[in-house]
Amino acid sequence: MPNTLTGTGAQRLPATRRVKPNVPTFGVFATCDPRIDTASRSRAVNIVEMSADIIANAVRMPDKTPARVVWSPILVDGEVQADIVAQQFRNTGVNILVCAPDTWAFPQLSLISLLQQFPADTPINLTCGNSGPKPGVVFTHAASGAISQYGRLIHINVGTWPDRGLRPKMTRETASGLIDWCYAALTTQALKGKRVVILGHDSMGMETALAHIIPTRNIFGIEITRLDMKLFADMLQKEAYNKKELTKLRTWLDKMVGKRIELRNEEDSQRLDKSLAMYLIKRDLMRDLNAVGGGFMSQLEWGSDTRGIPLPVADIMESLFNSTFDHNGPKPPIPYATEADVQGLLTMLFFTYLTGGNPPLFMDFRKVWEPWEINDLARQLKIKGLKGTTLWEEKGLVDGDNSGSASFDWAAKPGSSPKQIMSRVSFPLADEYYFPGMGNSVTFISPGGIEGIAGRLAYSSLSGMFSLIWDEAVTVDLPDKLAEAVCRTSTPTWPHTFVVPKYASMVEYKQYAPANHFHMTWGLKPRRLEYWMDLNNVLSVTPWQARPQFLEGIDRPLPLLYIQNGGETNTKLRLAGSLPS
Repeated sequence: MPNTLTGTGAQRLPATRRVKPNVPTFGVFATCDPRIDTASRSRAVNIVEMSADIIANAVRMPDKTPARVVWSPILVDGEVQADIVAQQFRNTGVNILVCAPDTWAFPQLSLISLLQQFPADTPINLTCGNSGPKPGVVFTHAASGAISQYGRLIHINVGTWPDRGLRPKMTRETASGLIDWCYAALTTQALKGKRVVILGHDSMGMETALAHIIPTRNIFGIEITRLDMKLFADMLQKEAYNKKELTKLRTWLDKMVGKRIELRNEEDSQRLDKSLAMYLIKRDLMRDLNAVGGGFMSQLEWGSDTRGIPLPVADIMESLFNSTFDHNGPKPPIPYATEADVQGLLTMLFFTYLTGGNPPLFMDFRKVWEPWEINDLARQLKIKGLKGTTLWEEKGLVDGDNSGSASFDWAAKPGSSPKQIMSRVSFPLADEYYFPGMGNSVTFISPGGIEGIAGRLAYSSLSGMFSLIWDEAVTVDLPDKLAEAVCRTSTPTWPHTFVVPKYASMVEYKQYAPANHFHMTWGLKPRRLEYWMDLNNVLSVTPWQARPQFLEGIDRPLPLLYIQNGGETNTKLRLAGSLPS
């Protein structure tokens, strides 16, 4: 039957069987003053193109797919142009807005008229130069004030490009601020509607790792698919995997690691094969569900409860997911949490997207060595050549280690080849007392000098909000004898990463941990993380006395909305409805 309103029939969509991954689309444009000269208008269009190219060349998904960027040569002078550009952007799937003004404009007639045609949670950024002749910076402050007063978050990036010239170039620092914001916006929009897959129920009864289904859905837009362990055990029993690929994976591992795989007999070898088969089964399950991350409840249900039939540990499977390679070559890391730790998984997922695919590290917040304690141990071991000037001597360290989820990449420096990485990895037998199902653990010691951010998400029912406790951090090397002693203080057959926070003292660090797990990703910067917390209304928790409130060039400028409403935390609580308006 024809459509009586349009005279045409309904459109039948194709019956496709697969969906392409969603890549967020940035829409770059500029507002303008309708009274200015032609040369200034051409300059304004060129700045839009320059800004769009900067984003397109720098921002990547974890699989290295470039962000989609479109830009409009139509300058938004007033309502009609706002409607045209908004329609262009909607037709091309724009869900992130970047305005790069170089002149004055009238906020309500231009930017606000465009902005109101997009969902209220659409990220919006204003990046401008500090120009005098045709002051885009004046418009930026006017627009930021207008938008903030009706309670909407907007980020501004008042940077620098030359006041004159038809094709000015943005300074490196201005571009860096823009790129950091774009990664925060990409992470926010790319993960809406995505899902993670959790095998098993609550993580060891930990509570801090619970799958908070409704808050995670409402705040981040992420779905949590829960599968029963019986399905996975049945698929392993049925050998629901490609046996030729299992042979390929085992051959690759044997070649990469060789005699550093501890096997006493044929039973151990068969258990290793089962562990590798688990990776192939779960990988295919996650592909079938278009999942972006996962978790696995090893203890107690899978490998430790002798009332059932304990099965091999999942350590190798978890490490493979979190790594940037496997037997088939390079791949994006798929954040994966041991012990079905959903808050840990979400932390790693956001960190990985914020860095364009850097590998995550899952660790127990195990042994905190205060300076006096680690120095006492060094003296007991008669370690020579120490002068009290190394970072670990001055600040102490955290021995981060866990039975699973340690990305192989963390066994070597960033940029190392898979061969170099795997040469530092060993696979000892699992501790039979804790894991009667046996199988092989993963072990290595991370090298020093890896910089990033260590932290962890937490949830509170009092506020109905997520918070992130975080600090910049760096890994350190210890003398071999001391490193071995530190490892033996906890569990020597697991991966170890010696982490030193930048601002937290060890007394603060061990008192304020939100859970028994924490997570680190290299290359993540505070400004980028702070932008993401703003866009997702996550509380930023840095209770370290040594950290200033604002570090120029490191932190993002505080949004005007926060300044006008009693500070960042107070404003976020109000936005979440946790405080009366």
